[in-house]
Amino acid sequence: MIDTNTIKLLSNLSLTMFRKNFFGIYHGSISKKINHDSFIINTANAIFDEMEEKSFCELNINNKDYRWNIASIESHVHASIYNNIHEAKYIAFGVPVYTTAYTFNHDEIVFNDYFGKTIFGSIKIYDPGNFDTWYDRNSEEITQYLKQTNNHLMIIKGIGTYVYDRDIHELVKKVAILENSVRLMNIKF
Repeated sequence: MIDTNTIKLLSNLSLTMFRKNFFGIYHGSISKKINHDSFIINTANAIFDEMEEKSFCELNINNKDYRWNIASIESHVHASIYNNIHEAKYIAFGVPVYTTAYTFNHDEIVFNDYFGKTIFGSIKIYDPGNFDTWYDRNSEEITQYLKQTNNHLMIIKGIGTYVYDRDIHELVKKVAILENSVRLMNIKF
């Protein structure tokens, strides 16, 4: 059984990130590392604005048992990050609308607003190349990229955004600043 406080925390934050368009109804993932070899992640059929206990499952990072069959398609990426980046305690993947749309015509985000500029400065957009092979190689490429960045964030052209942190509130803050800053860049006067 998964800790009820963890379920409540992840459910509340999932709803918040859903309302901010980071998650779609069925699209995205959120997880919390429980200990050195296990984590909690949403299931494949989780509805992000109505998360409850059955929306989550606990997985062993190194032992893929039957629970991996019901877990999010992003579970292998989360496991790789937890295995290789020890300061990662929370991970989220989503498709923030403004940020993802911005990736189609740009290779980098250079922030103009105060919060975007002071928190991120600029962020390179990762080009995944061939979409047909992306899920065969994404866990390794995402983990390697995140190990080399200081902002704990990866924006992938045409796919979405991965973010991790030790503190869930810092993770949500990064998501909010990213999407709001890119949204401001798209407003024409």
